[in-house]
Amino acid sequence: APAGAAELAAVVTGSPLHPRYAKAVDRDSAYERLAARIAPSAPVPTRAPDAPPEPRAQRRTSRERQPEGPADMVGEILGSGAFKAFMRSAGTALGRSIFGTRRR
Repeated sequence: APAGAAELAAVVTGSPLHPRYAKAVDRDSAYERLAARIAPSAPVPTRAPDAPPEPRAQRRTSRERQPEGPADMVGEILGSGAFKAFMRSAGTALGRSIFGTRRR
């Protein structure tokens, strides 16, 4: 059966750790310390109003600004995931055929 409240209190006060841990201490957290450091020294800067956005007619897409040439297309193909997967499987097959560890 669980101990009663009086029995529990007697065990707690008789503990050798009671003098050290009986008093509750509310220390500053790291967040509170950092907030105290920042708050008095640096006021929050006010943000200047942004310029109005351009009208839609004046905006240009990236395709209009930079025409795609053959070099851009080759770079796009070489950077694609499908090309990387193809090269990985081709390299694996080549290595297996050279070292004689190919699948049967």
